[in-house]
Amino acid sequence: MRRKYSGLTLKEALGLVSAEEFTPWQINAAPCPPSPTLQENLHRLKSFDLQTTEQAKTLLMDALFAEIVPRYANLKGLLETNELTGIADYLITPKRAYAATPLLCVAEAKRDDFLQGRAQCLSEMYACHWNNLQDNLRHSVLGIVSNGQVWQFYRWSFGGAVLESGLYTTDDLPELLGALESVCAECSEYASDQSERS
Repeated sequence: MRRKYSGLTLKEALGLVSAEEFTPWQINAAPCPPSPTLQENLHRLKSFDLQTTEQAKTLLMDALFAEIVPRYANLKGLLETNELTGIADYLITPKRAYAATPLLCVAEAKRDDFLQGRAQCLSEMYACHWNNLQDNLRHSVLGIVSNGQVWQFYRWSFGGAVLESGLYTTDDLPELLGALESVCAECSEYASDQSERS
């Protein structure tokens, strides 16, 4: 029976990726100032309770992704492996009419539970990697855990360490957007490499 991503403990998720701990990851990214569109969207989002409602937190995450991602990939999708199943909160893949070759997955830290968010994200990263292996692709998989206001980034290469960034927050929006831009640019490079192979 397949288990849901959200049903694994952190120990079980680390076991999937053959790791026992996280390696600190310093994302070297230039700050990215918010566009006037994002500033307006964030102003409008102040009408919502971003502290306690999951739906409002999702709106905030949507706004931040909409600032960076559209030039790189499609979002959302279903990931399955022979062991796990579920829906990633966000899934970034090469821009195609179908979801394939997942590059980055995002787990929302429901009720601000970053420990469970880490476990879910690692499980999703494992599923991304498993799907990529079906197409004989062996590149790093990226992940994010966020509650909208706080973001933490991950990178895993099969058989390698699981890298974990420090926390990025909307209090320092240019730094957060720079980190998000950096991981999306890395995804774009992977997608370009795949296009050249096709």
